[in-house]
Amino acid sequence: MKIFDITIFWIQIAPTYYGLMYALWFIWGYYILKKRQFLKIHHLDDLFIYIVLWVILWGRIGYMLFYNFSQFIWNPFSIIRIWEWWMSFHWWVIGVIIAMFIFSKIKKINFLSLSDQVCLVLPLWLWLGRFWNYLNKELLWFSNYNWPFSVVINDVWYFPSPLLEMFLEWIILFLILNYFYKKNVLAPWQIGALFLVLYWIFRIFVEVFFREPDVHMGLIGWVVSVGTILSLPMIIAVIFCFIYFRKK
Repeated sequence: MKIFDITIFWIQIAPTYYGLMYALWFIWGYYILKKRQFLKIHHLDDLFIYIVLWVILWGRIGYMLFYNFSQFIWNPFSIIRIWEWWMSFHWWVIGVIIAMFIFSKIKKINFLSLSDQVCLVLPLWLWLGRFWNYLNKELLWFSNYNWPFSVVINDVWYFPSPLLEMFLEWIILFLILNYFYKKNVLAPWQIGALFLVLYWIFRIFVEVFFREPDVHMGLIGWVVSVGTILSLPMIIAVIFCFIYFRKK
């Protein structure tokens, strides 16, 4: 969904709401981490440059490979159309992890503590992303009942699944993570692990009970969605962390 569309000297300028949501998260997340003074200001600037570049790169690659592979095969160069702003959150997370790992090695900053700080602000992006899904009438659950904030498409009422995800992945997830952070009762890596576990639970809960699969994707084996499958590595990563750090 475009905010506006103008052409100046044969150059088309058409920013989208999806792009706006990304920009707002980068600004908002930067502001919060700056207030916490976890990093020096010049390090924080560098960190967000790393994150922006890797998020755009991996988010786009993941979407094309897992959600729109047919278009990628038909036109491989479509993968560079980052202005279309279709991203895969799971690969988006991989991009953030790679960015943080490279940054922590170069700047000699503890990777686990850095990961926890970034995970504390990730729910803000989830809120903005789901709100955009709602405005763009995406990821809905079919229903003939007029729910509060229902979306109407061709005189059919749809349950506003993105708003439910927004509530779980933003308010609930944000409050839980920041509660344990302020209590200071978790080890440095456990905030990130808690984020992965809760996101996995919330994502699968909504996708199984309150969301229709993407029209061009359907269900794998008529049972599970692609998003559910891609969420499983999050739990595998958490199990690995528990085993690895327990041995430590």
